[in-house]
Amino acid sequence: MKWHVLRPLWVAIGLIGLILLSRQFIVPDDFGVHGKNFTYGYHRLSNIQEWKDFPVKYLGRESCIECHEENVQMLNASTHVNVECENCHGPSIGHPDDNEFLPLNTTRELCLRCHARLDYPNSDRGELLSIVDRRHKRRSKCTRCHNPHDPTEDMR
Repeated sequence: MKWHVLRPLWVAIGLIGLILLSRQFIVPDDFGVHGKNFTYGYHRLSNIQEWKDFPVKYLGRESCIECHEENVQMLNASTHVNVECENCHGPSIGHPDDNEFLPLNTTRELCLRCHARLDYPNSDRGELLSIVDRRHKRRSKCTRCHNPHDPTEDMR
């Protein structure tokens, strides 16, 4: 073979060798030793304990019932029953001890994540009411007219 073919070939082989050699130093020893499972062995065994030690930020609706029983009951009876409180109020870690108030997201964009009408076949067969954003009271927040805990209630 001619040198114009062999030189790039040797460079490619050298790069592959360099990558395989550097992988020996970069990849941790416990990577992939947990067997083939849903992660196909692509995780560190020591990472399991790291995730167990990681603090839970989202506590679920059960943590809200203690102080906000009326809102939770209203939410459980509404069409928003599948929407967790923390989707709008943010993670409740440390509430009410460290954080007295949770930030409340009342933006129109948050509501449109589920309620925007999509022009796809069968997209309007869902359980949630779909709206056309360009035509439905475009310049106002949804919470001005709708109570998120009971969306069928008219707040006007």
